[in-house]
Amino acid sequence: MRAVLVGPPGAGKGTQAQILASELSIPKVSTGDIFRANVSGGTELGKQAKAYMDRGDLVPDEVTNAMVRDRLAQQDAQGGFLLDGFPRNVAQAETLNKILDDLGERLDAVLELKVDEEEIVKRLSGRRSCRNCNNVQHVVYDPPATEDVCDVCGGELFQREDDREEVVRHRLDVYHEQTEPLVSFYANEGILVTIEATGPVDEVTARAKAALRNGS
Repeated sequence: MRAVLVGPPGAGKGTQAQILASELSIPKVSTGDIFRANVSGGTELGKQAKAYMDRGDLVPDEVTNAMVRDRLAQQDAQGGFLLDGFPRNVAQAETLNKILDDLGERLDAVLELKVDEEEIVKRLSGRRSCRNCNNVQHVVYDPPATEDVCDVCGGELFQREDDREEVVRHRLDVYHEQTEPLVSFYANEGILVTIEATGPVDEVTARAKAALRNGS
């Protein structure tokens, strides 16, 4: 299975990608993980990426494309992969097609996760991260026993810059402008499948697996 997950920030792509990749025994290829690793490591790429990410903007294509090309050429991705966070625009989708052509491969399916926009704002702006252990809680869905104190280690909970409501709404604007056209692009290629991504995680996973089986 060679698949791509598409959907707005906060749709649960990372969670579903982790579960689906494990159940399908294929690697999850997430540009978000790569960017965060570079940011936390203080690399030059991380410094460049952080400036864009803190504003809710996208990291430039040339940086992302090179990382994805190298990753998909690795041995563990030869039998399939699940892409999360790439492509983010039609130009990247066209680049991905060229990368796969070079590797003698093609996409089997593109899974779109749909979530109401106000639900996304509620999901993301309510997140709080621990400065000490990186545990993530939510002011509505997983409130800490003591306000602003991590339930796991007692560290300080804070709101990440890219979880502020105004940044979340900007990220959604960027998604609609740059990433949402992928839906039409892949629909025209005949490999798009769409599910509602609201509800318990296991129910969303069941919908995703059924859609991938039917769409591949």
